[in-house]
Amino acid sequence: MSQRAIAEKSQVVAGLKEKIARASVLVVADYLGCSVKELTALRRKLRAENSELCVAKNTLIGRAVSESGYSELTGQLKGPTALLLGYQDAVAPLKVLATFVKEAEKGALRVGVVDKKVFQEGDLKAIAKLPSRTVLLGRVVGGLQAPISGFVNVLQGPVRKLVYALDAIKAKKGGE
Repeated sequence: MSQRAIAEKSQVVAGLKEKIARASVLVVADYLGCSVKELTALRRKLRAENSELCVAKNTLIGRAVSESGYSELTGQLKGPTALLLGYQDAVAPLKVLATFVKEAEKGALRVGVVDKKVFQEGDLKAIAKLPSRTVLLGRVVGGLQAPISGFVNVLQGPVRKLVYALDAIKAKKGGE
């Protein structure tokens, strides 16, 4: 093997390691049977979610994953392998990939890492069904806001009754 080939491979491994270090979600997926057109469409959808799909040789992916501290993933590197790397929301890119696999009926999710924890295929599909981070935060804020607004209504009740009583007295005196 030439020095140039070794340098290129080490550069690919270094690039993958850097991407893995930045990623909030990392999924090892199978893309067997997918056409270039389908993969291009998938990559376009993933780019919109600030994520990417990387395809490289299993040995290079294995080296990058092992050096990044996820050596338990190397057992899943058989056959055509793609890496999904999401850099912001962990659920959105996973949802895009799971939807693609389901609709295209090609490829599969093998194993993944979400927020530094390793998950198997079934767990990844369950995580993909979760709402996005912004929706979950909105639900939390709504849940916190509901008791507060109810409390404000309770506090306004006596003041409202006083205003109605004063209006009734005013109407009664104005009517005489």
